[in-house]
Amino acid sequence: MVFFACTKGEEKTVQLTDDLTVKASLQYSDDFAEGIANWKAEQGEGGEVYHNNGKLEINDKSGCTVWFKEKLEGPVMIEYDAYVIEDGGEYDRVSDLNCFWMATDGENPDNLFAKSDFRKGSFPNYDSLHLYYVGMGGHHNTKTRFRRYTGNGEKPLLPEHDLSAPEYLITPNTVKHIRLVAFDNVIQYYRNDTLIYDYRDPNPYTEGHFGIRTVHNHMTVDNFKVYQLSEVEK
Repeated sequence: MVFFACTKGEEKTVQLTDDLTVKASLQYSDDFAEGIANWKAEQGEGGEVYHNNGKLEINDKSGCTVWFKEKLEGPVMIEYDAYVIEDGGEYDRVSDLNCFWMATDGENPDNLFAKSDFRKGSFPNYDSLHLYYVGMGGHHNTKTRFRRYTGNGEKPLLPEHDLSAPEYLITPNTVKHIRLVAFDNVIQYYRNDTLIYDYRDPNPYTEGHFGIRTVHNHMTVDNFKVYQLSEVEK
């Protein structure tokens, strides 16, 4: 894998909760200047994942997950910029700016990609994984939802995690800065520095893969970063 160098001192302080402040130290960085070799696509027929204008671009017909190949060890914070395209293209549907994080396969704990050919981008085929999921602007940009997949097909939706107000949906042709957190039991999702989901997991997932998830959508991803987190002592 080709990772871009993380310069010593690339770190920042982030306040996650009223009583939890963390130091975030850059671990992985991919600005896609050299291509998309750090990523693995699982995609149905008719779609493409490719490198274009220094970004990872997804043009999808029937379902797609693009995984960062490196397994992450928590506590972590993941950041990236996403851009949903609406410009008259065949798959330019404003919907499903989604993601998975801390994903593992109980049947293949050391190799998430053992069943890539089976999953092949079909959304129901991910139900056997353990992971956190946010579907932003799903159902034709009418719903944004957070779910915790349990690995046995269950992925309960709590009422407070089922959002439909316009401010939680997708505005096309604008950059969305996404931040995901998995710090012990603190699981968070931010868009443009606004905290949308703040979940306390009694049995948290502490390692796993990150993936961009979408269906029938045209979008780009850029400025991907992963930070290791450590609590700042009071």
